[in-house]
Amino acid sequence: MTNKTRPTSVSIEEYLCTVTPPKRAQDARVLLELFQDVSGYAPRMWGDSIIGFGRYHYRYDSGREGVFLATGFAPRKAQMVVYIMPGYQDYSAILKDLGPHRLGKSCLYLGAFSKIDLDVLQRLIATGLEDLNKIWPVTSGE
Repeated sequence: MTNKTRPTSVSIEEYLCTVTPPKRAQDARVLLELFQDVSGYAPRMWGDSIIGFGRYHYRYDSGREGVFLATGFAPRKAQMVVYIMPGYQDYSAILKDLGPHRLGKSCLYLGAFSKIDLDVLQRLIATGLEDLNKIWPVTSGE
């Protein structure tokens, strides 16, 4: 079984020009720079709508293996979604200061972007990458 979400050759800039509403596209450009600065990795489109940074190869005890983005975000129409791997870590000490959000397994759904503390988000991204790298080595994927 292969992942449905894989790297593509879609241009990040072309993709961002399609994001609506315009404020979401503007916020996505802020996150694009923030994720690049924190991760040190170049952005790459994963699937139709995820902007990913870095990648890792995993192999579960079941034998399933694959490659997935190390961190990233998706500017969805309803809200911004941030991907912090590994999602099962407890980041509550950081999240308490982030601003309005809700959690999925490896997804963080941001509320009003203007109320998000970007310094806290930077800490969260860096911590997620450090934790992931302890389990599966994170690479640039180049």
